[in-house]
Amino acid sequence: MIPEELFGKIIKYHLLDQEQEADDIRKGLEKKLDAMVNREAYSKFKTAPTEEEREKFRQEYLDRKGMQESFRW
Repeated sequence: MIPEELFGKIIKYHLLDQEQEADDIRKGLEKKLDAMVNREAYSKFKTAPTEEEREKFRQEYLDRKGMQESFRW
């Protein structure tokens, strides 16, 4: 779900032609997309059928989150 504030900006942009909202909308949608991709990577990690696949998806998830190699187990 997107935040109510972002939804309001999208409404203003499309219905009231308030172009100044475009940058905030873009940033908000990029943030939401990143959260969705991170959640998908985490879900793959938790539900992978084999240990090798779990490790592969765990590394992918940690890479996306920006976790440094030295902090990983």
